[in-house]
Amino acid sequence: MALKSTIHKLELTVSDLDRHHYATYPLTVARHPSETSERMMVRVLAFALFADERLEFGKGLSTDDEPALWQKSRSGEIERWIEVGLPDERVLRRASGRAREVVLLAYGGRAVSIWWEANRDACARLKNLRVLEVAPEISAALGDMADRTMAVSATLQDGHLMMATDAATVQADFVTLQG
Repeated sequence: MALKSTIHKLELTVSDLDRHHYATYPLTVARHPSETSERMMVRVLAFALFADERLEFGKGLSTDDEPALWQKSRSGEIERWIEVGLPDERVLRRASGRAREVVLLAYGGRAVSIWWEANRDACARLKNLRVLEVAPEISAALGDMADRTMAVSATLQDGHLMMATDAATVQADFVTLQG
């Protein structure tokens, strides 16, 4: 019998002072059985960074042709394709051909620099790709923050992000590898 996804309910309040975007999003996030809390919370971080009424989570790890998150125009074109982790370069290339903008939130500690060295040249050819590195202490702290039911506030100002729950606060800055 296959294991089922774990459902997490979040109320994400976003105050993005850089874009003047202020909204509360009731989110239902399905965590695939093979997905860590850290990866799930990096997806939530991505949602907070790019919050929009049309941004939605993809079907997850079990679906190869969908990203972690994506934003489609009202006519169905993919405006933004967001991946998290260290995907195969072919995934990014395929996404680059399908979406106006592709964003990768790379996390995984030392593995990020190894992945970047192996994929830097191929990524440089993808002009609509932006790669942001999430520091290992940030992704780990986000993973520790995960709970089945959460109220999370995210504040963005001058490119800095702070995510907070009643129990913890995580401040995140990103290293731009490309874009």
